[in-house]
Amino acid sequence: MNFETVIGLEVHVELKTKTKIFCSCKNEFGGDQNENICPVCIGLPGTLPVLNEKVIEYAIKAGLALNCDIQLISRMDRKNYYYPDLPKAYQISQYELPICLGGHVDIVVNGQIKRVGITRIHIEEDAGKLVHDPYSDGTIVDYNRGGVPLIEIVTEPDLRTAEEVRVFMETLRAMLLYVEVSDCKMQEGSMRCDINLSLREQGTEKLGTRSEMKNVNSFRAAVRAVEYEQYRQKDMLENGETVIQETRRWDDEIGKSYAMRSKEEAHDYRYFPDPDLVPIVLEQKTVDDIKANMPELPNAKKKRYVDELALPEYDADIITSSKTLAAFFDACLKTYNKPKTVSNWIMGDILRMLKEQEIDTEDFAMDASEFALLLTMVDENKINQAAAKKVLEEMYKNGGKAVDIVQAKGLSQISDESFILDIIKKIIEENPQPVADYKNGNKKAVAFFVGQVMKQSKGKANPKVVNELLNKELDS
Repeated sequence: MNFETVIGLEVHVELKTKTKIFCSCKNEFGGDQNENICPVCIGLPGTLPVLNEKVIEYAIKAGLALNCDIQLISRMDRKNYYYPDLPKAYQISQYELPICLGGHVDIVVNGQIKRVGITRIHIEEDAGKLVHDPYSDGTIVDYNRGGVPLIEIVTEPDLRTAEEVRVFMETLRAMLLYVEVSDCKMQEGSMRCDINLSLREQGTEKLGTRSEMKNVNSFRAAVRAVEYEQYRQKDMLENGETVIQETRRWDDEIGKSYAMRSKEEAHDYRYFPDPDLVPIVLEQKTVDDIKANMPELPNAKKKRYVDELALPEYDADIITSSKTLAAFFDACLKTYNKPKTVSNWIMGDILRMLKEQEIDTEDFAMDASEFALLLTMVDENKINQAAAKKVLEEMYKNGGKAVDIVQAKGLSQISDESFILDIIKKIIEENPQPVADYKNGNKKAVAFFVGQVMKQSKGKANPKVVNELLNKELDS
């Protein structure tokens, strides 16, 4: 049988507020276990939650970015279940009246635009974290993460392949970084997804039985989890077995998932309105004000780069995929208005440096005005490309001004024709065979002489002047 894969995602995103959702404890990653906790976020009897207003603002921003309808009236509910990392035995979330409904995200896969529907975005609190001791049978419960504000973004079952899942997650991460509601550091768990996947016979409309893989926290893991689950379910169906609706845990180290429990339905959680929190009532003006101050989003920025700056789509796609790179690019153009040149350096040397040092593009930091000055110095023949690369690496590693680095390292370009000509004549005199090769029609012999001149000048000779003088001298 030919099967079609149907995938929907539940993406959990921690919001980067200063404090937690219902109390004044610090919202920060790391720290000693159970350092940032209080009676409210560990659910002691008699405590009352107070909703953090910034959480509402960030949820609205995320909803607007994802083309959702913002609900002027929403409500917090209690989702009842017991796990060791949830001390209240219920989670404060939203069920019947979420803050955002509908919406969509457009992704580009293999050159084709695909629209992924958004069912809803709702607000909730995060649970704590179980820390398993690898050297014993003990487990510690760390409640620092308990009460950290989340938004859960629920998609329609519109995704079909592992590649679509990866592109969607990357696109979503970029959008959330642009609107500055989360740092989206997947390695720290501030963005993670649950993957709901089922198979159905090709051409049918009825959905198959789905499994849910919990807390997948990297793009690579998401791709591997989808591919594994597709294979697992297909193998079961072809062998006449029944797929069970269940929640599974993905183990990325060994590339397998394991059954955790049967998959709960909404009624299993016994939702009811939280009696300690009043409904969230918004004025339309509040939503309009937030909308008026939204930044330019990746797709709009990409279109502007292509239409107004004449950047190739590939360049624009790479740069706009990172809020930090796009901001750096825009800042450079304020003093160095050559978009393609800036793009070439970003996509070449800058991304190479980041990859070599295993640094996320969002953590890239450099003075854009100094970088623009460096490119200006190349244009003005004050330094050559090779020297500029050295200056760039020094600027990134240790900071400093481009001019100062050039002077300190003696990288100024030599354009003095008489100086360069003396070097050329000496090299020609000492290398009769490459001269003969050139005379016999081997124009590639010029590369040998260029290399020797650059070596003799310690890379400082102006390549343009070198080539002009070399050709003239060899031809004579």
